[in-house]
Amino acid sequence: MPVPVPRQRAIPAVEGGQARAASSTGGPAQAVPAPGALPGQAPPSTSRDTGGDNCDDPGHGSDAHHGGFHNGSAPTGTAPMTLLVIEDDPAGSLNVPTLLDSAGKPIRIRTARNLTEAERLLTDDVQCILLDLALTTGGRTAADAEPDDELATLKHVLRLAPRHAVLALTASEDAEHGAEVVRVGAQDYLFRDELDSRLLSRAIRYAVERKRSDTAERRLTESKLRAQENARLERGLLPTPLLEGSSLRFAARYRPGRSRALLGGDFYDTVRTPDGTVHAMIGDVCGHGPDEAALGVELRIAWRALTLAGLCGDELLSTLQQVLEHERDNDEIFATLCTVDIAPDGRRAGLCLAGHPAPLISRPARSRAVAGGADGAGEPAPPVAELLPYENGGPALGLLPNARWPRQQVELGGEWSLMLYTDGLIEGRTGEGRERLGQDGMVDMVRRQLAQGLRGEELLRAAVNEVRALNGGELTDDVAVLLLDRVA
Repeated sequence: MPVPVPRQRAIPAVEGGQARAASSTGGPAQAVPAPGALPGQAPPSTSRDTGGDNCDDPGHGSDAHHGGFHNGSAPTGTAPMTLLVIEDDPAGSLNVPTLLDSAGKPIRIRTARNLTEAERLLTDDVQCILLDLALTTGGRTAADAEPDDELATLKHVLRLAPRHAVLALTASEDAEHGAEVVRVGAQDYLFRDELDSRLLSRAIRYAVERKRSDTAERRLTESKLRAQENARLERGLLPTPLLEGSSLRFAARYRPGRSRALLGGDFYDTVRTPDGTVHAMIGDVCGHGPDEAALGVELRIAWRALTLAGLCGDELLSTLQQVLEHERDNDEIFATLCTVDIAPDGRRAGLCLAGHPAPLISRPARSRAVAGGADGAGEPAPPVAELLPYENGGPALGLLPNARWPRQQVELGGEWSLMLYTDGLIEGRTGEGRERLGQDGMVDMVRRQLAQGLRGEELLRAAVNEVRALNGGELTDDVAVLLLDRVA
């Protein structure tokens, strides 16, 4: 939380020759000439801009240049920086001195008479806002209003300009209220009768830097929170498989889509039930973001619990659809899912598809004769890779009430490798025409990689990297791939 900075002695207004001194008789404030000024000569003042950007002649080059400041959003050589003053005194008694930035260029000063006008003048080149707490609200001045009303105006400005530094002007006898203003969110407060170029320049510079520091600290905190949330989501979406006692080998790989630090809605899991059956699944919640990721975690945990409880096939998916319908934010959210239950002997499996791409299976091919071999010896042929049947799949979870998901029996054989994946792996673009890779392209790609002798983690890493390379950069969708191998 920002805290007040120890205040330094302000240069008296008479010394700076730039502010108005209050009359000793309590009458209207009178202009006090600067040292050396002729009687009756008006002190230098700042032009008021309520619709454009006007600058006065710098005049007081010494004070203004000494107090000039530099802001990272307006580097030297670019357009001048801008201060937005919000005050509604029709007589213009609030005199803002002329200021120069670190390059010696006049800082543009805009004046808004009310909050509506301030919103219109709050353009990207404004670095700091100077708010007069005496701004009238609802026909009353801030001095006549309750403290909460006064802070309400400041809070409105803070909501209006969350990325801008804000300085508040208050009466010299109201230091306690100035500290309250800082507590609410302003970077600092100034006394209205202490406005001279050196003090104001210093205050603006400190306010802008303090705002930049607060923003950087907030972003760092948010980054740490995102990292922690990412770790929690990763543990929920991509768990450690429960395969104790199984001879199957497991490998998995996940890659988030472009410009997302958090995991998306892809999830997978693998467990072995007491009867020796190995159950594997992979799914994808439509959309990207923390809500979709959280829903994916819920579905994965529900799937594991239901599987360990003995549910399988259509009964399991029907129950998962009920979970999805109760947990999703709106009726348009759905999830695709692929489940496989592999028999204890590893030679057969049941397959259920809920709007999800069919898994890819590769098996060893027959040996082929070596050309010119006299003894008829053979060499292993590249494994055969193909998709499992997908014609009898059901709809995605959450699309149709009372939907059914038939369980298909498939023969795996004695030695095989089964790859489950999300659609991020096949929806990347490839070729000069920028067509989709698709399932056929993925099968051809995996066949080439298998022919190169790639297996397990190496195969998954090569597949994801090649898909990314064919796409010409990061994929727009998340990619999750799960691989189960059985070696005879």
